[in-house]
Amino acid sequence: MNPLAALFVRDLKLAVRVGGGAGIGVLFFLIVIVLVPFAIGPDLALLARIGPAVLWLGALLASLLTLDRLLAADAEDGSMDLILTGETPLELAVAAKALAHWLTTGLPLAVATPLFGLLMNLDGQASLAVSLTLLAGTPALTFIGLLGAALSVTLRRGGLLLAVLVLPLTVPVLIFGVSASNAAVVGPVPFGTPFTILCALTLVSLVVGTFAAAAALRHGME
Repeated sequence: MNPLAALFVRDLKLAVRVGGGAGIGVLFFLIVIVLVPFAIGPDLALLARIGPAVLWLGALLASLLTLDRLLAADAEDGSMDLILTGETPLELAVAAKALAHWLTTGLPLAVATPLFGLLMNLDGQASLAVSLTLLAGTPALTFIGLLGAALSVTLRRGGLLLAVLVLPLTVPVLIFGVSASNAAVVGPVPFGTPFTILCALTLVSLVVGTFAAAAALRHGME
């Protein structure tokens, strides 16, 4: 098997075997969505109005849960040294790891959103719109987290620093993700405008996050 494909399949199997990917992320996502109505009260109109923002915030927090294991496990067991010295370009290797991480964490959040949207009094069309924005925006969260994971991989208790590094960088993604969701639910801004910017942020994060993470790993693992 091609080394890059082998690395991708290995990360998928580890995420499923460890059980800290989709299951934990979706469970945390559900807990956030369930707690909000208790805090807000039985105001269905208010829940529907803030629903897209709550769904996006819950997905953002859930995506942070497993970011600290994105590269740290490889650094601990010596796999990262093999990746650094292998023939596969480091940029492609970290991109494959980030893609495997998104498939096991970010994608399940987007898939679960139409169901969880019912708890926020969103109709089917609104829930699907939020799910579409999460499908387009959660890869950006993963690749931004990839950079934070690369910067903190060699630090003791780097998980605490990871959240501090990543959260400010995710603010633009959160803003345009919520804006696109609200545009689909209540308007008056056309859905396409913020959604296009959200997709652009994802593409920029994919490129910048991959190359910056590779550079940080080369410098940090020397």
